[in-house]
Amino acid sequence: MNKSIISTPKAPAAIGTYSQAVQVGDTVYLSGQIGLDPASMQLVDGIDAQIVRVFENLKAVVEAAGGSLADVVKLNIYLTDLGHFTKVNETMARYFSEPFPARAAVGVAALPRGALVETDGVMVLSDASR
Repeated sequence: MNKSIISTPKAPAAIGTYSQAVQVGDTVYLSGQIGLDPASMQLVDGIDAQIVRVFENLKAVVEAAGGSLADVVKLNIYLTDLGHFTKVNETMARYFSEPFPARAAVGVAALPRGALVETDGVMVLSDASR
């Protein structure tokens, strides 16, 4: 198996024993992104800012892998309060267009660093992406 590690300073550095993303063939597995500012490594304030930061961080990793958010085929969204589900949908609509990726949204008790939202995903690169 030939795997490549994807890393970019435009997204937060890993805060544990993982890579920002791992590519195997045309598939890129995107690690979870929380609302950390990549420059300060501090969590941004509030759910709205965290949702935006999560998608900006994800976008940075996707682009570092040679793709775009249009290449994402699956997202998992973790929320400490499912009441924020509508806010996630509204913000996601600014980053993704139809056909949307497959997605799960899950309520969780807690996230790293006290984050309110986290997103991970899978991207498949086409020849046009590279």
